[in-house]
Amino acid sequence: MRITCLHTAESNIAVFDAAAAALGIGSRVLHHAVRADLLAAVERAGKLTAGIAEETQLALVALAQHCDAVVLTCSTLGPVVELAGTHTPVPILRADEALAFAAVQAGGKVVVLCAVETTLEPTARLFYQMAQHTGAAVEVQLVPGAWAMFKAGDLHGYLATIAKAADRAYMDGASIVALGQASMSGAASLITAGPAPLTSASAGLRAALSRAERGYDPG
Repeated sequence: MRITCLHTAESNIAVFDAAAAALGIGSRVLHHAVRADLLAAVERAGKLTAGIAEETQLALVALAQHCDAVVLTCSTLGPVVELAGTHTPVPILRADEALAFAAVQAGGKVVVLCAVETTLEPTARLFYQMAQHTGAAVEVQLVPGAWAMFKAGDLHGYLATIAKAADRAYMDGASIVALGQASMSGAASLITAGPAPLTSASAGLRAALSRAERGYDPG
C-alpha cells in the first residue's frame, strides 16, 4: 500500500510522519510531495483562482497514478479535491474533510482555528456543511499573527500562539477545538484548558488508510 500526501509546507512532512507512526502506518506506506508554490500563489492572488486550482488538480492526478490514495493536506487548496477526484479512480482526499466530519459528530460548540486568512472561507464552508445534520454550532476563528510567525520560521511562537487561542476557545465554552491546518498539529500537546484538539493529520490519514484498504478488497 502507498499513500501520498501533497503538502504546501515542507515542515508538514514531519507532522504527518508523526501522525502515521502514532496510527501504526509503516514508513514505507507514507510518501510526500511538496508544492509550496501553490499556496504562495493563492496568497499573492488573495484567493484560489481557476489557474491555481487547475495546477493543483494536475499535481493531485499525477500523484494518484503511483499510489493507492492521495491526501491533500492544505486546507486553502481543499476545494480542488472534488474536481480532481473525477479524473482518477484512486481516492483523493482533503485532510480537513475528515477533520470536519470528526469534529461535528458529538454536536456542541465546535471552534475551528485557522492561521491563514485564505483558508477561512473554504474551511468554514466545509465545517458548516458537515454540521448541518449533527446540531453542532461551528465557529471558525483566525489566529492573528500566527502565520507571520510560521513564515518567519518561529515554529515555537506559532504553536504557542495557537495553543493560547485554543485555551481561550475552551474557556469561552467550546466543546471541542479543531486545528484547521495541518501545520498547527504540534500545538495539541500545549493546550491545557480542555481536551486534546482534533488535528487534520490524524483524521486525514485515518480516512486515507480506510479508503486505500477498501481498494484492496476483492469483494
